Amino acid sequence: MTEPDSAVQAAIEGELRLLDPEVRRSPELLGALLHPEFLEFGSSGRRWDRESTVYRLPAQTIAADRYVVTSGIQGVRLAPDVVHLTFDTVYDGQYAHRSSLWRRTGDGWQMWFHQGTPFTP
Repeated sequence: MTEPDSAVQAAIEGELRLLDPEVRRSPELLGALLHPEFLEFGSSGRRWDRESTVYRLPAQTIAADRYVVTSGIQGVRLAPDVVHLTFDTVYDGQYAHRSSLWRRTGDGWQMWFHQGTPFTP
């Protein structure tokens, strides 16, 4: 059996933190996990950059929000400082396939790109 890739594990940990309602409610915690060049194609079909995400998510996330349920999360290192993750989520009855790219920076691993695609199970 091979050792788990520490870069992939760090990206997975960051991804799971981004799904935590406490992190989503905090512009500081959220911003620390998003790369300055962050871009998202959301499952809503909208395009989001870092600034709009750090502004929007804390305002939309309430204390009573549930955790997003994830499944099948896996990753691969594409380059020494880049990891690609794929997984599925379920939140409030809505399903999405997810894909994200994480980059290692001087501030640690940060999400650089994210895409969510809705699907029906």
